[in-house]
Amino acid sequence: MPHTILLTGATGFVGSHVAEVLVRRGDTVRTLARAGSDTAFLESLGATVVRGDLTDADALARAIEGCDVVVNCAAKVGDWGHVDGYRAVNVEGLRHLLDATLGRSLHRVVHVSSLGVYAARHHYGTDETEPLPNDHIDGYTQSKVEAERLALQYHRKQKVPVVILRPGFVYGPRDRTVLPRLADRLKERSVMYIARGRFALNTTFVGNIADAVMLAIDAPAEGTVGEVFNITDGEFVSKRRFFETVADGLGLKRPRGFPPVPVWLARIGANWREGVFRRKNKPHPPRITQAQLKFAGLNLDFSIAKARTKLGYTPRVLFDEGMKQALDWYKGHVAK
Repeated sequence: MPHTILLTGATGFVGSHVAEVLVRRGDTVRTLARAGSDTAFLESLGATVVRGDLTDADALARAIEGCDVVVNCAAKVGDWGHVDGYRAVNVEGLRHLLDATLGRSLHRVVHVSSLGVYAARHHYGTDETEPLPNDHIDGYTQSKVEAERLALQYHRKQKVPVVILRPGFVYGPRDRTVLPRLADRLKERSVMYIARGRFALNTTFVGNIADAVMLAIDAPAEGTVGEVFNITDGEFVSKRRFFETVADGLGLKRPRGFPPVPVWLARIGANWREGVFRRKNKPHPPRITQAQLKFAGLNLDFSIAKARTKLGYTPRVLFDEGMKQALDWYKGHVAK
């Protein structure tokens, strides 16, 4: 049956795709959007826009009234800045949202988290039984771990029907942040391989995570509610393949292959540069951060067996097709 859904973060990259799929399948979509944010795309879909943010109790009450499903895609993302800035949105904003659900009869609350919550080390088929560390290398991942724990606490203590999805590196059409930044780095010839680019990247096409959200809404509560699911494209994509696919698709030179930088040396460099930038209170990150090192230099392979088994998740779009869609959109909308 169609649902009436409150979708947060709908003006963002992932949220816009979730909104599109929800409308296409016949659900009624209500979104919470900050004053001044561009909601033209959402309005073109027929979504109802309530102006406000997660700190506005009145706006939240108006937005959630009559909804039986909540999907939280709202997040402050990045790899630089004090953790409190990330907590304000990713943890306290979520707390406000979960408080607004209390006393309501809800079918499902889907919280979109991140595979970044796992420890910053090599991963080879890591699944959801892996304990999460208490301390993380950057404010974003620290806040995402705390947000997950908060959501599960509301499930245990308040019976909120929470499901948590952990996508990896999300790419696809409408990405106005990561792909444009990477294109600039490729043009500057400043991308170099760490460990020859042989390690895995946890790619997740944006349409695949949208599909996973639908499954999290529709799956039976038993085995789904109160659970966490890794979501990726389910195929091995090396860092080298990723960077070279982007470079080739944009007609740019491929990153230099030599000299290959070992992970241990890159980690020393990242630690040193981060320390310098923090002491100088720089508002922007150095060229290499611990978060960027994780992206570029660690093996990030995570099992999606649980999502396949319990949600019925099967990645619909694999890397080559997904990246083609991402690059085509970028060339048509950003690189004009």
